[in-house]
Amino acid sequence: MREWLEAEWQKDGPAQLLLRPLSWAFAALAAMRRALFRTGWLKTETVPVPVIVVGNISVGGTGKTPLTIALAEHLIGREWNPGIVSRGYGAIADDQGRHAHVEIRQGGHPPDWFGDEPLVMAARLPAPVYVGPERAEVARALLADQRQVDVILSDDGLQHYALARQLEIAVIDGERGFGNGQLLPAGPLREGRWRLDSVQLVVVNNPGENAALLAGGRPWYPMRLGNERFVSLATGEEYSPDEFSVRVRGQRVVTLAGIGHPARFFNHVRRFGIAGRTLAFADHHRFTPLDLKLPGADVLLMTEKDAVKCRGFADSRMWFMRVDALLPDEFFAHVDSLLRPH
Repeated sequence: MREWLEAEWQKDGPAQLLLRPLSWAFAALAAMRRALFRTGWLKTETVPVPVIVVGNISVGGTGKTPLTIALAEHLIGREWNPGIVSRGYGAIADDQGRHAHVEIRQGGHPPDWFGDEPLVMAARLPAPVYVGPERAEVARALLADQRQVDVILSDDGLQHYALARQLEIAVIDGERGFGNGQLLPAGPLREGRWRLDSVQLVVVNNPGENAALLAGGRPWYPMRLGNERFVSLATGEEYSPDEFSVRVRGQRVVTLAGIGHPARFFNHVRRFGIAGRTLAFADHHRFTPLDLKLPGADVLLMTEKDAVKCRGFADSRMWFMRVDALLPDEFFAHVDSLLRPH
């Protein structure tokens, strides 16, 4: 169902015409919610440190998490002490309805307790990562526990107006753009394209010839995924793309992904000459050993986001591709200029 709906979002077909009345209702409710925050009927909480929101106006993967990691690494290099708050999509709350500090080294909880994207960020960064549905509440808890934190990054928080922010960064998928341009459920948009007028920075992931059109004439920065490394989930050994393609030559490779846009990952892998069967799962799929019991497969290659959910039953067949978000120096200089002096 989801795959069919996402395909419909990329065109002006009969399905979106039927769903458009629901989109009008969605737009009305979203406008009412924004008005309630703007007039003070719904509370916007300000925390005592700068907040940088990384988000998008469309559903599905656009590259927010790699960008958040790149921002955190940059800020650490500038002697900031960032903390990260995230929804933790699909995460399981404790018996108080809250989510705890994601600290993989401490263990004690299964991956489902936190959600995949926070686990990736916690594994990659020397920064505290907290998850929960209410960003303001989670930010408050983070600052209470982590007194050294002097800037907060909110992963996928553009529509969460309860947490005041100093800087908003919108990420656009340069391949899929905004689909048919309709709001949910007739199209992929959470908010209209007008929302880009109010953000401070626009980033286009994997920009093509239409990148400037997607940005609507606003200044924008390109982002690409690179610095690829292929990592064994069982042993942690790493290979460059060339080394890995030689290593798996002649073996039966299955490339799998449970992300918002699996075709992007499959195409990325193919660029290195790594061919084989592809297998797409739903976004945020909770992998089990049974999912990966694929007869005849010598190598199972997955995304980093999927790999963090498979560590508990990793074997020698399982590998993931680690990538970094690559952005121009001008982007980070712009971020620095918008933060208060440090």
